[in-house]
Amino acid sequence: MSEEKLSATFNQVAGGLKETAGKLVGDKKMEVEGLVEKTAGKAKELADEATDTAKGLAEEAKDAVEGATEGIKKVFGK
Repeated sequence: MSEEKLSATFNQVAGGLKETAGKLVGDKKMEVEGLVEKTAGKAKELADEATDTAKGLAEEAKDAVEGATEGIKKVFGK
């Protein structure tokens, strides 16, 4: 697991624990802070996944262009 994904997961877990602790002791501020931390961790995780997906799509597009270029060279002999 990458450091970024580990950090996002940690934030989700820590936020969830803080949120639960806030609920148990009746501390609304702690509960909301935990919810915010948990949500921020999930947002970071989703952003990392979107970045990985975009990189993969860019690599596939690059490979497709290179393949098409090679095909054109074979057809036209250049």
